[in-house]
Amino acid sequence: MNDLIPVLLSGGSGTRLWPLSREGYPKQFLALAGEHSMLQATWLRVASLVREGAPLVVTNENHRFMVAEQLRQVGCTPSAIVLEPVARNTAPAIAAAALQATREGADPLLLVLPSDHVIADEDAFRAAVQAAAPRASEGALITFGIVPTAPETGYGYIKAAPGEGVRSVERFVEKPDADTAEAYLASGAYFWNSGMFLFRASRYLHELEKHQPDMLAACREAFDKASRDSDFLRLDQAAFEACPSDSIDYAVMEKTEAAEVLPIEAGWNDVGSWAALWEVAAQDGDGNAHHGDVMAIDCRNSYAWSERRLVAMIGLDDTVVVDTDDALLVAHRDRVQEVKQIVERLKGDARSEAVLHRKVYRPWGSYDSVDMAERFQVKRITVKPGAALSLQMHHHRAEHWIVVSGTARVTRGDDVFILGENESTFIPVGTKHRLENPGRVPLELIEVQSGSYLGEDDIVRFEDIYGRSN
Repeated sequence: MNDLIPVLLSGGSGTRLWPLSREGYPKQFLALAGEHSMLQATWLRVASLVREGAPLVVTNENHRFMVAEQLRQVGCTPSAIVLEPVARNTAPAIAAAALQATREGADPLLLVLPSDHVIADEDAFRAAVQAAAPRASEGALITFGIVPTAPETGYGYIKAAPGEGVRSVERFVEKPDADTAEAYLASGAYFWNSGMFLFRASRYLHELEKHQPDMLAACREAFDKASRDSDFLRLDQAAFEACPSDSIDYAVMEKTEAAEVLPIEAGWNDVGSWAALWEVAAQDGDGNAHHGDVMAIDCRNSYAWSERRLVAMIGLDDTVVVDTDDALLVAHRDRVQEVKQIVERLKGDARSEAVLHRKVYRPWGSYDSVDMAERFQVKRITVKPGAALSLQMHHHRAEHWIVVSGTARVTRGDDVFILGENESTFIPVGTKHRLENPGRVPLELIEVQSGSYLGEDDIVRFEDIYGRSN
């Protein structure tokens, strides 16, 4: 389809899959159901539908480099990465994408896709998009309804008019109780609300102006005042903060007379909890689904995820165990939704485990906090080829760098010099410094910090090739 643009929504925080998914590195960037991350898989399943061009991505400031890098890894350069300064739900996010898509007079079909869903039958999904395209081209706002396989109480539902294929939406309904969900399933007229849509960009903007004019006005102002930085389009913060926050369902789909639905069976799952991930994972004869180094004896219907070390389980039924470098979750499979309460408590206690992993990704590479105690911290730092950290200084800590592999170009005060394997240098407190990788292979080094305060906010940036402010 020549005029189709996928819009990948990548602004979620994924707290229901804590401790693996965290605000700083949420589930769309994780390879939870295959070799690719969920963001990468979302693009790859629709790439063949796009003859020219590339996707539009809507994300937030903190995730912008991860989006660009992960899509680059699968050969995709987005036509634009739109950055939301604050979260305002899906209706404004899609409006920003539609404004970007129509900025030069074009009026493409927008295929709106959350970037954290699993679709097992990708051929069936692509066929559904092609089947829906003619009605979308004629002005319908199409949502894809999922043929339910169980009386699920965790999803919203869509009641469709009788018929086959694309048909009118009779009503949207909230998440039902168990008895209501059973009735919906038995009727055959209700479908799960997938949150995936297909429509003309101009048609969506027209309906948003009709039903939520203040929202569209705020989005237009944020777009008109946006700043462009390399591949990124930064919406104006003040204007976007003034925008009402609402989902596309509430803002448009439940109000418009142009809503239509195409029911599909494509093995869809929104992977909204560890129980949902267990459902889509390969299971053994006892219903166990395990990832990593896991040993289970007399366990049934369990899910275990191990990142590095051995996890041993004995006599556990319907249990979820998730082991990461700095946190361990053990929960009954029927109560994993309550993990959000753990995240809320962590935030209330200002604990970093709510937001960051021990390994933290940066546009230049990553660092792993190997050990820390009072007045010292040890990190393993990886710098990508050609990348560079900012020119910076610290008020409260000194740093000692030891190169493990690769080549480092070091700026220390007025000196610039090269370090090779097994060579080191010392950066005193208050000294301007920069670390660069001029080589063609990753630079690996050990950093030992010492001082009275070791927080990440003790950084004064003077120059940064990635446009990060101090």
